[in-house]
Formats: sequence, structure tokens, C-alpha cells
Amino acid sequence: MVSSVSMAVELAGMRCQNPVGTASGTFGAGWQFEGFYDVSQLGFITAKGCSFEPWEGNPAPRMCEIPSGIMNSVGLANPGIPQFVQQSGAYLSDLSNKGCRVICQAAGHTLDEYIQAVEAYEEMAPFADALELNISCPNIASGGAAMGATPEGAASVVKAVRGRTTRPLIVKMAPERVGEVAAALEDAGADILSLINTIPGMAIDVKTRKSRLSRPTAGVSGPAIHAIAVRMIWEAHKASSLPIIGMGGIFSGEDAAECILAGATAVAVGTANLVDPLAAPRILDELTTWVESQGVSDINELIGAVAC
Repeated sequence: MVSSVSMAVELAGMRCQNPVGTASGTFGAGWQFEGFYDVSQLGFITAKGCSFEPWEGNPAPRMCEIPSGIMNSVGLANPGIPQFVQQSGAYLSDLSNKGCRVICQAAGHTLDEYIQAVEAYEEMAPFADALELNISCPNIASGGAAMGATPEGAASVVKAVRGRTTRPLIVKMAPERVGEVAAALEDAGADILSLINTIPGMAIDVKTRKSRLSRPTAGVSGPAIHAIAVRMIWEAHKASSLPIIGMGGIFSGEDAAECILAGATAVAVGTANLVDPLAAPRILDELTTWVESQGVSDINELIGAVAC
């Protein structure tokens, strides 16, 4: 939609034509949604997270619906970075050239795997405008705890890869100790924070007395976690000066506006894409209408503007 206000935002030197994008794992590589709308109208997309080697992920069933959301235990199944680039590189190059920023996400279970993934993107993915580190992966060397569960663990991943890329480095934070972790990530050299990731939950089939998924626990996403996401974005904004991509149960322009007011520079639509393929452009239109209603000329005037 044509607007009287400026919706452009900047994330560590990466200029986005508007602040609405998509969250990793809910949007494929973007081309899967081209039959519904012109994806290039979005500010950015975050492609499905990849490791260097292919990962099979967890066995089925690995998704189920719950009240006000879904649970997933996909396990970051992916074809590996070489195959991902072969399949989607040409499309993503064209998308970036059209003005929609492309974020590629690196996954790993060890520091060496993160390094390998970042180096592979550096070599194979010139279309990537920024790289995102998913630090919620289980650290095999530490008994399966998430790499980003502590300030020290989160910082160690950034330090390991910081010198291996000149592109903006985004960190997809685990939903734990966000203020402390945000400060540690800034000190370690991160450029942008991305939060929140799914929150661990559990769903039991009371008839069979078994988990509804192949694993006992899984990540909760959708409207059920939105208020928690807003609070964590606010905490990270207070603890760090880094720009934030906020996400977590964003299903409307008002949901996105809450994240902006809490301190997010941009927002990523996740689970809503699975419910309504047109969710992201609709949310962009609704957010634009809200900005116009606030009597400002630029959305940047509203970042972190909550009065509390």
C-alpha cells in the first residue's frame, strides 16, 4: 500500500524497505509463497535454517496443534547448505536484487559445525544480506543443553564465527535469561538480535498416555507465546543497544506494533504463515495503518516508545 509515512528501517547497516519479514522455518526459501503474493514487497525473509551437512531431523509426528498455537519438534531438518544454495540460490539472488533482504540461518550442534556453516554461506551464498545463528540447537558436547542457554555459551558461538564473515551477524536467541544473554552477545560482536524462539512445552494424548509428538517435549509457537515475546523483546532492548528483530505469535498489525513499541526495529511473521499464506503482507498493511494513526512521519520514531 502507498503510505504517507516512512516504513524503512535499518538493521546494522542493512536497509530494509519496511520492517516486516518472515521467521526461519515457517517460510521455506520464499519461492514457495510466490503463488500467493509477490514476496519482494516484504522487508526481508529468513530462509529455513541449514547446517553444512544434511540433517534428517526428528521422526514423525513432529507437529501438533494446541490451543492458540502449535508445537513442533522438527529438529532443524534440512538438505545441507550446498543443496539449499543449488535449489534456491537463483531465486534468492533475484529477491535481494528486488529490494527484499535475504537472511540465511546457520545451525550447528558444536562450535565447529557453526564455523563450517558460516564459512559455507560465505563461499556459496553471495545473495545473503545477513547471516543468522540459531543458538537454540542442542550442544552435543555439553550434554544437549542449548548453545544459547547461558551468556557464556551464546557468546562463545559469536566469538567462534565473528571473524569468518563481514556480513551483519544476527543471533536467534533462546528464550532464556534474555537480558544477560543480549548484553553478552553485544560484547561478543553480534550485530542484531532475533527473538524469541519457540518456548519448550509438552502435549500429552490422554487416551494413549503418550506424547502427542515423537519426543516428550517440543517448541510452542503462535499467539499463546505473544505476551511472553513482547516482554522478552523489552528486556533485551533495555539490556543492549543492538537492533532487534522481534517475533512470537505475530498474527496482526497490532501484534507487530506491540513488538515495535517494546523495542524491536523489525518483526518476523512465523506461525501465522502456516495458518494464512497471506499473513505477512496483510500484517504489513495493518502495521502501516497503525503507524499513520500515531501522528508520526517515520516508524523509527516508535521503536521502544512504550511508556511504562
